Amino acid sequence: MRGLVWSRSGLAWRAVALSSSYPVENPLKIFPKSVLRRCASQSAVSNGGPERQKLLILGTGWSSYSVLKTIDKEQFDVIVVSPRNHFLFTPLLASTTVGTLEFRSIIEPVRNTGFRKTDHFHLSEAVGLDVDKKELHCQSVIKPDMTYALSYDKLVIGVGAVSNTFGVPGVTEHAFFLKEIRDARAIRNRILNNFEYALHPSISQEDREKLLHIVIVGGGPTGVEFGAELYDFVREDVSRLYKEERALIRVSLIEGRQILSSFTPKQQEYATAKIRSRGQMELITANVTEVRADGVTLSDGRNLPSELVVWSTGLYPRPFVKQLPFAKNQQGQLLTDEHLRVLDDHSGSIYAIGDCADIQNLSLPCTAQVAERQGRYVAQSLGKNSGEDCPPFQYQNMGMLAYVGNYKGLTNTPVLKNQGFYSWLLWRSAYLTRLGSWRLRMQVPIDWTKTLLFGRDISRF
Repeated sequence: MRGLVWSRSGLAWRAVALSSSYPVENPLKIFPKSVLRRCASQSAVSNGGPERQKLLILGTGWSSYSVLKTIDKEQFDVIVVSPRNHFLFTPLLASTTVGTLEFRSIIEPVRNTGFRKTDHFHLSEAVGLDVDKKELHCQSVIKPDMTYALSYDKLVIGVGAVSNTFGVPGVTEHAFFLKEIRDARAIRNRILNNFEYALHPSISQEDREKLLHIVIVGGGPTGVEFGAELYDFVREDVSRLYKEERALIRVSLIEGRQILSSFTPKQQEYATAKIRSRGQMELITANVTEVRADGVTLSDGRNLPSELVVWSTGLYPRPFVKQLPFAKNQQGQLLTDEHLRVLDDHSGSIYAIGDCADIQNLSLPCTAQVAERQGRYVAQSLGKNSGEDCPPFQYQNMGMLAYVGNYKGLTNTPVLKNQGFYSWLLWRSAYLTRLGSWRLRMQVPIDWTKTLLFGRDISRF
């Protein structure tokens, strides 16, 4: 009952009135436990009882958002610090790069989860931590010269990670990443710009081919699914809207080893065969040694001319995580114990979850599934009464799904390993149920239907 506050006296009066007509052993049992907890919490604070502990959550990704949705906000004053004010459903991010889905269909404002006070969300970035004073140093995203500190009783670090460039020259300057909505929007605009510019009468054939050549570096789910969306876009929309250019369009997927390493060998072979069977797509087994404004150089010496390079290989810790005075693994992730508490923090009040963390002696993949489970576990652990500890975090892999284009997918779960059309149906159905709100569960199928009936929106804005 958001917006409705029950007074303690009103609740007691209501219980007495009802019990006179319907005898019950305990009149208060007829009320939901959530209502009773809210009333008790408000009464304790108003009567000078113990104040709520201040829980500081960093980030709005899978792990942090899971904590925010699960935590009991009557037990804690929950404050969120993040450079973005929304949760992003990353498994469908590639679909927005070509207009299969619209950007706002896969993001959910974090304020919709409900905060006790409007200033409990800060559009800022964490830049430092004073462990002794239990203070977080923040920098405003809107006004970077504005810095301030926030105190905390409990701290959850779920800031995620950035794309790993592996020190390859030119990646940061010339490549596009695919981790945020702004990345997808930049890629979408570059694709449309290149397609339109390639039609200019003064463009040479060589430059036209370079404009219409898209290079994807990284053969994980993100790279493969982006390539799949491009293939569908070319097959279904470019052939209709850019007929003269279709024959010149090329997509190169570069991977140093086998693509989709988290899937079975049979599924890897299936995906590889699908990619290589498509005339305008090629799969290159090599490493990239340099990225330039006009293309990439491969480890075998080849140069691939291109005006759009998308980089989706590996993860690297954020600057905030790198400067924290806690133990880290070789990849720079914060090491935690089996309860997801940061090692070397003697207060036991700091948790680290998601892509920025690694459990000591139990390394898990950096996936949305793992991050979401960790966030839920931390919320439940924090909600326990003092002196009562949760059992160690345990993770049961529910499997992986991937889209390879042309209504074909891959399913790799403990109970089902399959590929083809039915896996594509499962891919869509599973993600539809995991979207963060009913609003998104309505918008995504509407976008899918619009794309099926009318094609993708190629408006440039």
